[in-house]
Amino acid sequence: MSSTAKDRISRALRVDGLYADVRDLPAGRMVELPGRGTTFVTDSGPAEAPAIFLQHSVMTTGLLCWYPVIPELNKRYRVVTLDHRWHGRGIRSDRFDLRDCADDAVALADQLGIDRFVTAGFSMGGGISQLVWKRHRERVGGLVLCSTGPFFSTNDPHLREQANRTGRFLKPVYKVIPRPSDASLDKPSSTTMVWGMKQFLSTPLSHTGDFGEGLGRFDSRPWLGEIDVPTSVVVSTRDRVVDPDRQQLLVDGIAGAQRFEVDGGHACCVIGADKFVPPFLKAVDSVVRAADLTAPPRLIVP
Repeated sequence: MSSTAKDRISRALRVDGLYADVRDLPAGRMVELPGRGTTFVTDSGPAEAPAIFLQHSVMTTGLLCWYPVIPELNKRYRVVTLDHRWHGRGIRSDRFDLRDCADDAVALADQLGIDRFVTAGFSMGGGISQLVWKRHRERVGGLVLCSTGPFFSTNDPHLREQANRTGRFLKPVYKVIPRPSDASLDKPSSTTMVWGMKQFLSTPLSHTGDFGEGLGRFDSRPWLGEIDVPTSVVVSTRDRVVDPDRQQLLVDGIAGAQRFEVDGGHACCVIGADKFVPPFLKAVDSVVRAADLTAPPRLIVP
């Protein structure tokens, strides 16, 4: 295929520039979390800077969800991503539970020698971030919660059954879809969409039902008011998946939480990322300042 044809396809797949270009991706590696399993991790930016852990959304990967913001964050923060269980190259386990994902994030911090950190989560990752605070309060300096809420729509039994049916339907389909190799996942393609599709297909579609069950079990409303660390809530104002009113529950329920707005929908971290990145960076900066994480973190020995 000629370079001109590739350029035309690339422009078409970007949907008039709505998708952020893939650039300056950090190199990743597989990390063993003792007693838990092995997952794909990136750790980039100044090692002595405040650490930001990025928790990704459902059916994505650490890089697919966060690639537009990582280069900007790396200018002043140490940025860590991991693929959560059954996502991308994440841990394969008997169950999918957001509590396990939260514990995995802290186990990774142990392996990297990071004591306290800010945890930022998008959608599902927002639930994981809340659970990181709930289960490991001494490790969390602050929260940045994006396009998320204190519960997910899959707590509705009808919607959870729909997710289970979808998973059962996709199970035989997924078996015949070629899974992208690790080498192809690590190498950006000529188009953002092709790279993104490879990242997406690295998550078994057949586990849709398990993801729905895991999301459905999450509900932070009984303890939301206990959160006592600096918190920013990034609200996607045109979100049809987690409606803005549900996102506002976090602002109202967490003492001192600051609201930042994005004029976008539920995929605003990637589609229309130019509108997401600036308020997200402000949200992170606000939490880091309030959490007094400007000094190098105290390292712990794994």
